[in-house]
Amino acid sequence: MAWTKKESGDVKAEEGINVLIFDLGGGTFDVSILRIEDGMFNVKATGGDTHLGGEDFDNLVVDDLCATLKKKHGIDAKSDPRLMRRLRTSCEKAKRTLSAGVSAVVEVEDHTLELSRARFESLNKANFERTLDTVRKVMKDAKMDPSDIDDVVLVGGSTRIPRIQEMLSEYFGGRQLCRSINPDEAVAYGAAVQGAILSGVRHQTTDSLVLVDVTPLSLGIELDDKSFSVIIPRNTNIPCKKSDTFTTTENYQESIEIPVYEGERPIATSNRKLGEFSVRNIERAKQGEPKILVTFELDANGILNIMAQDMKTKAKADLRIEGACKGMDPSEVERMVREAEDFAKEDEEYRKQSEMRSDLENLIFDLEESGDSASEEKAQKCREWLDGVKKLGSPATGKALRRWLSELGSS
Repeated sequence: MAWTKKESGDVKAEEGINVLIFDLGGGTFDVSILRIEDGMFNVKATGGDTHLGGEDFDNLVVDDLCATLKKKHGIDAKSDPRLMRRLRTSCEKAKRTLSAGVSAVVEVEDHTLELSRARFESLNKANFERTLDTVRKVMKDAKMDPSDIDDVVLVGGSTRIPRIQEMLSEYFGGRQLCRSINPDEAVAYGAAVQGAILSGVRHQTTDSLVLVDVTPLSLGIELDDKSFSVIIPRNTNIPCKKSDTFTTTENYQESIEIPVYEGERPIATSNRKLGEFSVRNIERAKQGEPKILVTFELDANGILNIMAQDMKTKAKADLRIEGACKGMDPSEVERMVREAEDFAKEDEEYRKQSEMRSDLENLIFDLEESGDSASEEKAQKCREWLDGVKKLGSPATGKALRRWLSELGSS
């Protein structure tokens, strides 16, 4: 395979009234931003933490009380499964009590322990901050500021925790949070409405609603330099259809291989491979001249149809992938997004070097066609060096790429 990106289109910005859904339950946490207008629900961005919820808050309290029991009364609660079950149940009740009061009593065997709201908030400070970190990430993905959100809706029993509400209200400039729906019943209501829509129930309420989901990960293809070229960006509305144009990087190619990936890393192999196909009988021409249009079409069921066609010879091929965007566990999606954030600095350096490499290849091609023997010799030496570069991203490679660009650019 030898090909690269030819040109790209622009993404059109949209306007709308925005609602943030803050869903904090017993075991998981999710945040979604929706645009709601005339019965149309457009999901603008989503994010979450599959390992954060009320149970995690309880666990920290249980551990703290176990330490207190051992220190004050010499009781090793963790060695007694029966006692641990009772302690956990008591802690959960105390947590609910603290939603309305400033202290609660935890009874264990013949001992009574006090749990204050201040102690509960102190133990879970880091967990509470994690919820706000997720909100910030989703806001960033949606390209919005707190002032762009018109309403904040709380879903899930753990949103009753006063400190959670205070932090969320502060982040949105002290605004009043929406409490018009019971947070424990919201998910059940939503499931009932979605079930009615999918099963074709005819009712004036469901007939007036349309839910538009978004892609949790970017979809694209691997280029000749191993980079990941995104065609459908993360958080694009589903269903969607997007195209981009690519070209060859070698003279007189007759075919191209098209590996398809989903993910957020600029190196294709760091993402999840979905499939691969090839287009044969493409235009035999010098590098950069052929135009191959690649189209991605994703439907609401997660079925991705990909078609690639040579604009001159009309040769084409296609691939159908089921489960794109919806074939992964939410925790895996979360891991891939988090990994992209963790390696953002290294990935940015890779992107810069990838662009320099592309510019250098264009310079080499121009010099090889210049007819000047000195320039051709210099271009040949550079190509030999470039062919020996196994991996982009290191400071030494970046320095060498800049040197070659300067040297060849002055030829």
